[in-house]
Amino acid sequence: MEEEIKKEVENVEEIESSVQTEDGMDVMGNIKIAVDVVSTIAGIAADEIEGVANMYSSFAGGIVEKFGKKNASKGVRVNMNDDSVTIDLYMIVDYGVKIPELAWEVQENVKNSVETMTGLTVDNVNIHVEGISFEKEKARLIEEAEKAETSEAAEAEDTDDSEDIED
Repeated sequence: MEEEIKKEVENVEEIESSVQTEDGMDVMGNIKIAVDVVSTIAGIAADEIEGVANMYSSFAGGIVEKFGKKNASKGVRVNMNDDSVTIDLYMIVDYGVKIPELAWEVQENVKNSVETMTGLTVDNVNIHVEGISFEKEKARLIEEAEKAETSEAAEAEDTDDSEDIED
């Protein structure tokens, strides 16, 4: 038992002796960030931008999501080198958005989020538009139709009221 304690003390001494100062910060060891962490950050950052309807997933990923498991890294592919990252985003955009402007906003938000949260350098954020969603357009058209019906019904009611007064 005492030998194990001595080994642990020696390990602690080795770690403490390996402390180096880099840019005014004490570095005690290596930090390894999983690819899934970077994927999740990128997926959430992309989804924050107005005009991104959804991230594109494979058929299997779509089935898993139907059963209630949300995947924030859906539609994100990350290639990590030592301290740099290349991110590919596969997304579905809303109908009517200007795709180049949307892509630029997504690239900026993803780059800033990943670099801020991880300290890694983002070399590229590649956008792949895989489809267009008409859900918001459908909702807008339905809302307009309902408003038109409501105003027509109100006009018809006003007309009926004026006839009652004349009688």
